[in-house]
This record gives sequence, structure tokens and C-alpha cells, in this order.
Amino acid sequence: MNHSKVIVITGGSRGIGAKTALEAARRGLGVILTYNANPEAAHAVVREIKARGGKAVALQLDVAVAASFAAFRVDVEKALASTWSTTHLAGLVNNAGYGLFQPITAVTEEQFDGLFNVHLKGPFFLTQALLPLMRKGASIVNLTSATTRVATAGVAPYASFKGGLQVLTRYMAKEFGEQGIRVNSVSPGPIRTELGGGLNDEFEALLSSQTALGRVGEPEEVARAITSLLTYDSGWVNAQDIEVSGGYVI
Repeated sequence: MNHSKVIVITGGSRGIGAKTALEAARRGLGVILTYNANPEAAHAVVREIKARGGKAVALQLDVAVAASFAAFRVDVEKALASTWSTTHLAGLVNNAGYGLFQPITAVTEEQFDGLFNVHLKGPFFLTQALLPLMRKGASIVNLTSATTRVATAGVAPYASFKGGLQVLTRYMAKEFGEQGIRVNSVSPGPIRTELGGGLNDEFEALLSSQTALGRVGEPEEVARAITSLLTYDSGWVNAQDIEVSGGYVI
């Protein structure tokens, strides 16, 4: 198995991020996954990857703190050298995030800023920090959301910043194209994750009724879409937002 191509996945300790780490490793990619406050979960993903014959490293990172990104890049460089004997990255998945369910009239400035820092400012400056480690053929995938297309009461700030990340994706593709780096975004629809507190039976039934396939998606299904964008399978796919939602509100 060839581990010379290494990617970074933020928020790789659970949910879509963890499944993407496992799927990427299954396809022969080396994985550097980040966690914020749950090292145990992150190291469990690393152990599972290693048990399957892959290579992975878990690093701590708070995507909300852009001032930490320069030091994080040094950590990434050390991991690349010590684990893979390489100096460059083949990909970045800006996945880390969290949800907030609150009507516009009740959102505080602190809540607004917190979501902005993680979902738009963080990906902007983390990509800027790691870009010097990327070479021709690298791929960046930004995680956005189907809530940018389908307005759902209670998630306005989250959806607004994810919408901004969709626009940023196109600009990144435009500016990084001359370096041979592709940039796309993946917009999950209703997925069975812990984001925003997870799904109860009533909410799952409602969401299922709104998808053409009549169910909610699984994190593994989004992970496969993300990973395909990191490989030559999608070598001519660039500047696109790909919704992975089973046909949500069509």
C-alpha cells in the first residue's frame, strides 16, 4: 500500500471526518487527522487505520484559533517527515465544525462569531497556512451544507457561513489552479451524525420524508464522495459544490 500521498482532515475524530479518514486510508492515503477536545476518539480512529494496515497521525487543533495555524503547520511538517518521509501534502479536507439551532432573533454576537471562526475564517486561514506544503495534483475539499440551498429555520448563521465557504471554494479553485491544485466543496444533506445534537426518531422521520430516497444518509456515504474528490477519479472535477443528500427537497 502506498502511503506517500498524505492528507489532512480537520475534525477527524468523529462523524463524517472520522469516516473520511478511514475511507481515505482504505484507498491508500496517509492521514493526518485533527481533534479539538477529544484525543481519545481521535487516537481510536488512528488505531483502527493502523490495524487495517494504514498510517495515520492525530494532531490537536482548534480551527477557531487562526493564530495557532503557523505552529500547526510545523507539527504537520514534523509528522510528514517522521511518519511518511515526505515534505508535502496531497490534500486538505476542511471538515471541522459544529451546529447551533437558534432563531435569528435569539442568536448572540458570541455565538455568531464562534460559528464564523470555525466555518469560514478557520478554513480560509488554515488553507493559507498549509498551501505551501501542497504540490501540483493536490486537492482541497471544503465541507459545506445543503442548508445553503434549502432554508431551514434555526440555522441561519451556520448556513450563511457555509454559503460563504462555497463561494470561497470557487475563488480558491481560481487562484490555486495555476499551481495544479483542485478545490471543491461537498454539501451533506440530512446525515446521521451528532452535529447539532443528532437525530431523534421524529426528526429523522421528517428529514427522511424530504429526501427522494426516503431516508437520511450515513456518514460513510459522504466520506466516499469526499475521498473520490481527493483522488484521480475526480481529476477533472474542479470549483464544484457537490450535494450529497439523496435528493433533499427537490
